[in-house]
Amino acid sequence: MRLLSRYSLLAPLLLVGLLNCNSGGGGTPPAPNPPPPPVTSTTFTNPLLPSGPDPWVYQKDGFYYYLATTGGDITIRKTARMSELGSAVSTTVWTPPPAGLNSRDVWAPELHFLDGKWYVYFTAGPGNCCGGQRTWVLENAAADPTTGPWTLKGQLVVPGQDLWAIDATILEQNGKRYVLWSGQEAGSVQQNLYIAQLSNPWTITGPRALLSQPTLSWEINGSQSNLPKVNEGPEILKNAGKTFLIYSASHCATDDYCLGQLTASATADPMDPAAWTKTPTPVFTRNDANRAFGPGHNSFFVSKDGLENWLVYHANPQPGQQCGNARSPRMQKFTFRADGSPDFGSPVATSTAILKPGGE
Repeated sequence: MRLLSRYSLLAPLLLVGLLNCNSGGGGTPPAPNPPPPPVTSTTFTNPLLPSGPDPWVYQKDGFYYYLATTGGDITIRKTARMSELGSAVSTTVWTPPPAGLNSRDVWAPELHFLDGKWYVYFTAGPGNCCGGQRTWVLENAAADPTTGPWTLKGQLVVPGQDLWAIDATILEQNGKRYVLWSGQEAGSVQQNLYIAQLSNPWTITGPRALLSQPTLSWEINGSQSNLPKVNEGPEILKNAGKTFLIYSASHCATDDYCLGQLTASATADPMDPAAWTKTPTPVFTRNDANRAFGPGHNSFFVSKDGLENWLVYHANPQPGQQCGNARSPRMQKFTFRADGSPDFGSPVATSTAILKPGGE
């Protein structure tokens, strides 16, 4: 999912051949898109931007804040209308130091408003992608996250267990706050999903719990080429008394990168692996005819009128473009089934005019 995503350290020749993991590096540039249909005042077309891996959207006080992997810094776009994201002003809020443990390969920033302050959770490492990747936390007390100073609170780490960790997101359940992320076991490059409790927005208390490993056939695409097996990009969606953990599966170097789902009761202990049930098939997959290859690393938002649920995700417009800058952010409305689970449908074609979110 990340810009120039993780490649097995056991296969350096493959790494070099696939992509350059320096901060801000890219993959194969996208092929020219066909001319889009005319956009009216009530419609838009995907993609929202020419590039934007790992899109994240947070909404507060009538505005949407959009972040994505740039590789070299953290930027926030602020807009009142998601359909007009392309014209939103982009503000760089953090630039890494020239050297050090978080100086390179800045991936998957997420913005959250917690305890009256803004926090960004992001992944970065010392360079030479990717074994040094860890999760870091920034804090800002300003009312608007595109203003005011950002302070680096430090690395978010399990006490006594400093291991590879990316893609942090937040879950609040039963009056407690948790962080979920994609991590590894010592000596392994397989990516699993973990959860731990937070004592404050930048501090983990207690051990982590393993929630999911890539074991199903659709979760291990890429492993045939000695790439790691992957579960990553966990995101939380709640509905009808249930908590859904939507995650990305298979390696992003494949066109079969997709979304999977874990489900638990909204009152269950999320640290209990037995509380979660994995859906046996993927819930959002590639659509070649609609120019959506490797769709994944999603987020969610609600329309301004409060009546519609929207999925934001990235996808490549052509096959074989792997984990680079060709991945562009897209969005489409989704619904819920009778059992409360989300129905994301299939990626909408880049040539399709889509009605703007309600209220825009």
